[in-house]
Amino acid sequence: MESVDEFQVVQRSYCDDESGLSVGLANIHAEVPGVAANRDKVLRAASIFKQRGVNIAVFPEFCLTGYFWDAHDDCLRYMQAARAEDHADWIERELRPLIGDGLEAIILNGLAGAGPTRECFLNRTFVLGSDAEYLADENTYDKVFIPGIEKNFTESGRDDRLVLDTRHGRLGFTTCYDYLFSELLREYAMVEQVDAIVQVASWRAAGHRDYPAMNLRTDHYYGELWDAVMAASSATNQVWTIACNAVGRHGVSGVPFWGGSGIWAPSGICLIQASHVNEELVIVHNVDIRGAQESEKDDFDYAFDFKQVYRPMQDGSTFTRQV
Repeated sequence: MESVDEFQVVQRSYCDDESGLSVGLANIHAEVPGVAANRDKVLRAASIFKQRGVNIAVFPEFCLTGYFWDAHDDCLRYMQAARAEDHADWIERELRPLIGDGLEAIILNGLAGAGPTRECFLNRTFVLGSDAEYLADENTYDKVFIPGIEKNFTESGRDDRLVLDTRHGRLGFTTCYDYLFSELLREYAMVEQVDAIVQVASWRAAGHRDYPAMNLRTDHYYGELWDAVMAASSATNQVWTIACNAVGRHGVSGVPFWGGSGIWAPSGICLIQASHVNEELVIVHNVDIRGAQESEKDDFDYAFDFKQVYRPMQDGSTFTRQV
């Protein structure tokens, strides 16, 4: 680990084949309120990723605004002035010039759609590349499953999948709570046949579960769930999970976020994971996405075996038992 421009940077290589994907994960904290500070942090992190040869840089959910808080009117006014559309000049002037010479895409998340007289946003993940319009439907994913306080500010997305074909592999996208819904992951894995799922999140750490008769208690239930689900879903769907989560405490509510950004192989094995407490930039070079996936399927091909028992219905997104 080394310190670069106030970031701790962790850098590893998956293998020696330089044709593989180099991915950067920004395990960072978003200021609330603090759009200018967040833009500066994203730009500095993206610049480091470019300097280190990253192909795809991934940032957490709400990386430009920070997360919601309970004072509804104050929070709403802040978010209405910080929508994804309102970052366009900064993105074109500061961020897009980084694209090229190896850096192929920067994956960001923000709020979109709600004007000054509306109170309901879309939670939008968008992919900034060299040419394409980054807020166009074909380059965006709107969060489908809306938990807790987010229901006061956001609505479910219009479409429930985004699939992008890259030279490294086929990528699907989820946002935070979405990843807990196995049907969505099954669609990505078995219908869309993605190689990897890119998961961006502001996933909380704290949550109490107490089983006194068994002498068991945890104060970090949600964080522990993150670690368990990333591993299990990667394995049972035989896909890579490239997950980027926020870290640190919310500036208004004090709620802690789990961090733990990382990469899980199609085996379910976690290859690398960032801090649950501190900001870190994690870089992994030469990831053989397709090769590792095929290796797992040579052992047990879950999709093949599933389809021997279940058949797709209509559009292929729902399955029923074979007659």
